[in-house]
Amino acid sequence: MNLKFDTLAVHAGAEPDVATGAVAPPIHLSTTFVHNPQGGQPGAFSYQRDDNPTQQRLESALAALEGGTCALAYASGMAAIAAVLDHLQRGERVVLPQDCYVGLRAFASEVLPGRGVEVVAIDTTDLDAVRSACTQGLALLWVESPSNPCLRVSDIAELARIAHAHGALCVCDNTFATPVLQRPLQLGADIVMHSTTKYFGGHSDVLGGALVFARDDARHAAIRQRRLLSGAILSPFSAWLTLRGCRSLPARMALHCANARQLATALAATPAVARVHYPGLAEHPGHALAERQMRDFGAMLSIELQGGYDAAANAVRKVRVFTNATSLGGCESLIEHRAAAEGEHSQSPPGLLRLSVGLEDAGDLIADLQQALAGA
Repeated sequence: MNLKFDTLAVHAGAEPDVATGAVAPPIHLSTTFVHNPQGGQPGAFSYQRDDNPTQQRLESALAALEGGTCALAYASGMAAIAAVLDHLQRGERVVLPQDCYVGLRAFASEVLPGRGVEVVAIDTTDLDAVRSACTQGLALLWVESPSNPCLRVSDIAELARIAHAHGALCVCDNTFATPVLQRPLQLGADIVMHSTTKYFGGHSDVLGGALVFARDDARHAAIRQRRLLSGAILSPFSAWLTLRGCRSLPARMALHCANARQLATALAATPAVARVHYPGLAEHPGHALAERQMRDFGAMLSIELQGGYDAAANAVRKVRVFTNATSLGGCESLIEHRAAAEGEHSQSPPGLLRLSVGLEDAGDLIADLQQALAGA
């Protein structure tokens, strides 16, 4: 039966427990499993770090939601990022977006050069610049769309074609959009990366990451084996919490997105705001592309204030409904002054505030930001 996405989210990985008939998926905390007298396993499992029933359920759900063939769960989003980048070899070349998650940028600048991997950061919304960069050789093209924190929208399908024309892998960070809004594997990407800490978990109480693969091939097998050896496994309890979050993901995303649209529209008319970065606004440079490759425009947006760094620092001190904190995707709305959070080497505009729009009443969120920005 070909299920619609919302139905799939509720049922993927959530089959009733065979042993007990329980409707809610069980959690298996055991670190080890029984061997038979010959040393083999009578069941499918041997040791938690290798695989375990709760993680297996989550991975099947993630693969189904992204339209992939298989998935690997990790202890964090950074562990998932590292799992891909660790497979680059000396002399290979990787292209990353200029506007991207700060952890990706740090790994690329602090780890990869020491391994002899060349890193090139470019604006991936500029397809001609990407094509030019790839003529010098390419092993991996990393896509982040919408990007963090400036919400730039890149053409995933065209970037995948460019990567494949050069024999390279296309990996897409789909954390901001989630598969509810965007499915990069259908657009040609080879691997999708998620920080499942964010919208999949949905309640700011579980850390995790994941990779979803278009193909169950030698690369997937090699990355899976490296996870076993490195021990970057997701705990069963975290896997269970994330699986629970999958079931309500479409419903939460609908309200997240509706609130974000109202907030972005209000902020665009606020005098203290110089620029609103939100692909749902018609004036956003990536709006038309986002309409083509996304079902909705997401719940992340960022604003740049007329008063720059000082105005942004003051605004985060004055909010009452928003919480000044890192991360995103939870029920509560978060605000963060990215330049202050990232420190002296930040590449974010100095007056930029990143907003994760939560599930509160949209009017309360608008009123809170308007009072925080008054006089900015």
